[in-house]
Amino acid sequence: MSPKRLDDYEKVVGREVIEELHLVAGYLRGTKMLHVNSTRLGGGVAEILNQMVPLLEDLGIDCKWLVIKGSNNFFQVTKQLHNALQGKPVEITSGMEQVYQEHTVLNADSLDLEGDFVIIHDPQPAGLITHRPKETSNWVWRCHIDLSSPHPEAWEFLQKYVVKYDASIFSMPAFSQELPHGQYLIEPSIDPLSDKNRDLDPAFISGVLEQYGIDPEKPIITQVSRFDYMKDPLGVIQAFRQVKKRENCQLVLAGGSATDDPEGSEVLEKVKAQADHDPDIHVLELPPDSDLEINALQRASTIILQKSLKEGFGLTVTEAMWKGKPVLGGAVGGIRRQIIHGFTGFLVRSIEGTAFRIRQLLHDPGLRKRMGENGRAHVQANYLITRHLKDYLLLMLAVQRPQEDIVNFFFSP
Repeated sequence: MSPKRLDDYEKVVGREVIEELHLVAGYLRGTKMLHVNSTRLGGGVAEILNQMVPLLEDLGIDCKWLVIKGSNNFFQVTKQLHNALQGKPVEITSGMEQVYQEHTVLNADSLDLEGDFVIIHDPQPAGLITHRPKETSNWVWRCHIDLSSPHPEAWEFLQKYVVKYDASIFSMPAFSQELPHGQYLIEPSIDPLSDKNRDLDPAFISGVLEQYGIDPEKPIITQVSRFDYMKDPLGVIQAFRQVKKRENCQLVLAGGSATDDPEGSEVLEKVKAQADHDPDIHVLELPPDSDLEINALQRASTIILQKSLKEGFGLTVTEAMWKGKPVLGGAVGGIRRQIIHGFTGFLVRSIEGTAFRIRQLLHDPGLRKRMGENGRAHVQANYLITRHLKDYLLLMLAVQRPQEDIVNFFFSP
C-alpha cells in the first residue's frame, strides 16, 4: 500500500479540516521534530506514531521516529515502574535505578537527538532529557498512562527527569501532576484509513472467522488488547461464564504482545489455563501485523469489551465505536472520556456488572444499533487522527511562544 497523504482524509473529515491543517503547518514548515518511544511494534503509542509521522512529513514537518533499545532486564524494570506509576505498590530499588540510568546513557550515545522539537513518550526513555544536545531545542514529555494516583516512590523517581522538560502532555486532566512547566491535554486518536479501521469486504471478514473457528451465527463478544493484567482478561472470562449460563454466545480474546512488555507471555498462559479448552472461548495470540484480522474480528462482533482495571486511554474502545459497535468498558482512565454511559456504551465496575450489561445488550438489538451509531458519531467528532495532528501543531506553536497567551494566524489567499 502506498503511503497515505493528508488529502486522502478529505472524504472522511471534509475539505475545511484539511485546509486548516495546511494553514497551521505553514507556520512550522521545515521544523525538525523527533518522536522517541520504546517499541515499534505493539501498543497504542506505536500505532499512533506509525500513522502520524508520515502525515506530519506530508505537512512539511521534518519528522523522525526513534526507538530506544534495552535488555530484558531493562524492560522488566520499566514494566515494574509502569505498574507503580499506575498505583501498584512496587519498591523502586537502587539496582533498578542503576539499570535505568545505564540504559539511558547507552541510548543517548546511540541516538541522534538533535531536533527543534523532541517528544519523549512515556517513562522508558524519559531519562534522555539528561543528555539533551542543546538548550535551544524544545523537549516535551508525552505521558500515555494513567498517572492519577502513582505510587509515591515511582513518581519521585520519574519526577526528577520530567521536571527538566519544557512541557508535558497528558491524555486526561486527572493524570496531570505538580510540575514547573506548561501542561497540555492531547487525547489519542485512531486513523480511519489504516488497516485496523478501514472498511472491509464481507467475504474477508467471513474468511477470518472461518480461519479462527468462530461461528458467525452465534453472538460474538470480543476483547482486543495486549495480554496484560491491567486489561483484566481473566475477569472477562469470569463475566463470560456468568453470561454463558443463560445465553448461547462465544467469547474472543484477541491480542499480542509488545516488545517492551515482558509480562505478556505469563498473562497469556494464565488466560489459556482459565479458558480450559472451552470451545466457546477463543484465545487468539496474534502477530504484530494482524491489523486486518483485528478489524475483521471487531466488525464481526456483537459486543466489544475493554474491561481494563487501569487504562491510559484505550484506543480499542475508539476502534470499536468507529465500527458502530456497542462497547462495555472499565470505568477507568480514558475509557471514561470515550464511553458516554448509556449513550455510546456502558461503563462497568465489576464482573457481575459486566455480565449484566452483556445480557442486556444481547437481548436488545435496537439498543445495540443506537449505541453503535452514537459511538461512531462521537469518534468522528473527537478522536480521528486529523484532530490529533492539529493538536500537535498547536502544541509546537504554543511551546515556541511561551509568553503569548494567544497565537494569531493570518491567511493570505
